[in-house]
Amino acid sequence: MSDRLHRLVESLQKSGSFPHPVKRFAVVETHISLVLLTGDYAYKFKKPVNFGFLDFSSLERRHHFCAEELRLNRRLAPELYLDVVAIREGARLDGDGKVIEYAVFMREFEQDSQFDQLLENGRLHPGLLDELARRIADFHARAAVAEAGAGYGAPDRVQAPVEENFRQILACLAGEQDREALLPLRDWSWSEFRRLRTMMEERRKEGFVRECHGDLHLRNIALVDGRPLAFDCIEFNDSLRWIDIISEVAFMVMDLDHRAQTGLASRFLNVWLEYSGDYEGLALLRYYRVYRAMVRAKVDCLRACQPDVTDDERAAILNDYRRYVELARRYTQSSRPLLILMHGVSGSGKTTVSQSLLESLPAIRVRSDIERKRLYGFSPRARTGSGVGSGIYDPAASDRTYARLTQLAAGVLDAGYSVIVDATFLEQERMAPFVDIARSRGLPSVVLDCRAGPEELRRRLRARRQAAGEASEAGLEVLERQLRAYRPLERLPEGARRIVVDSAVGDIAALAARLGELARENT
Repeated sequence: MSDRLHRLVESLQKSGSFPHPVKRFAVVETHISLVLLTGDYAYKFKKPVNFGFLDFSSLERRHHFCAEELRLNRRLAPELYLDVVAIREGARLDGDGKVIEYAVFMREFEQDSQFDQLLENGRLHPGLLDELARRIADFHARAAVAEAGAGYGAPDRVQAPVEENFRQILACLAGEQDREALLPLRDWSWSEFRRLRTMMEERRKEGFVRECHGDLHLRNIALVDGRPLAFDCIEFNDSLRWIDIISEVAFMVMDLDHRAQTGLASRFLNVWLEYSGDYEGLALLRYYRVYRAMVRAKVDCLRACQPDVTDDERAAILNDYRRYVELARRYTQSSRPLLILMHGVSGSGKTTVSQSLLESLPAIRVRSDIERKRLYGFSPRARTGSGVGSGIYDPAASDRTYARLTQLAAGVLDAGYSVIVDATFLEQERMAPFVDIARSRGLPSVVLDCRAGPEELRRRLRARRQAAGEASEAGLEVLERQLRAYRPLERLPEGARRIVVDSAVGDIAALAARLGELARENT
């Protein structure tokens, strides 16, 4: 049957077959599809195969899944997914003849615009990942929520593929050393599942299980017309698509980590958290990152077991397999988290310094500018129109904001991640509840005292007002008020340390190293 599809695609490769200009023909083949490229447009055909987890064996089923692919991918990339077309007898796309096949009609894009290629060529700049994270957070907010009776996201259904990964890998592996390396990961995954089971069920009931992309990694993101578009959603298996949104994010974070891009992984995660607000999901992130790494390890392992693979190819595949297993092992090794409080007036460099630190350490940042807006129903970039000391900046709103930041910081630390609290803390007594949280958990606290001269502060705020997308609304009026009331840090809460940071000349690498040393010290 697959031979018939190959012959059909070959017969289509003449310019008169299509209602649009054809620049050239090329065919891209995977184990489940054939894609005919024509220059500006592409036609994606589904192979008539049944692998259990997907079934394209009948024309009716292929038509259904072509329609599903169109529906699902138009949520994120409507620019790419145009229509489902019927191929009729005589290899024609028009007329009244009998339909013999269906294809997804797509806009073609340059393969070197995929994010994995951009990264390899040194062109994946951080701003693209920021925009992608914002787009994915917005997509998750709009995605359909799993109905309670559907069973998607139920804990046992979450754990089943985790266990299946280990069973399939162990059945495939021949080397005793590789098998022994896998057993602690299997035990850890089972232990984590038991610990997190109740939370998984709570998140399912609270609507965090949604109709996601399902296969979110760098090869499925492309830069099209200057914007990052996620394509190739999973259409063939509902259970792989209806998942907790933090599982989806874990795939992208894991993929970046695997490519030795830990800083970009932390940056993507932090932007997604800022726009989604799902900091509670961090408690599940480690579990899902291990799962995602083991999915890729399983794919490598199964490929290595194929009889048509050469010895050299098998060695290369198993090397990649072991890299995924090692990454999963590192995920299971918990490090001692650290509480970092930023301190300083507006424009003193708190956000700039914390941005560099969250990528260097890495760490999770919670920002007063963003959480204050979230509490009052505003998006992170919104202009609220509130005056100095009024609206969402009045004393009661500030109390609510710091209370929320305290709650978030506790949750991040309990999830095992260092947390950076980006706020002014000009009322220095507000530091005490945060330091108490860390001390009660036996964790270190550091206050980063950010400083800059008055003229430099004013220059920065004037520049900030011209910048698009800045979360902070503080202007010169706010700064002048802060400077009049400013008191230098004198007495810190018990257990906290202070590091003075001049953001104009600061060495972030040295600062990150020093913070890492503090995290490893005894309190």
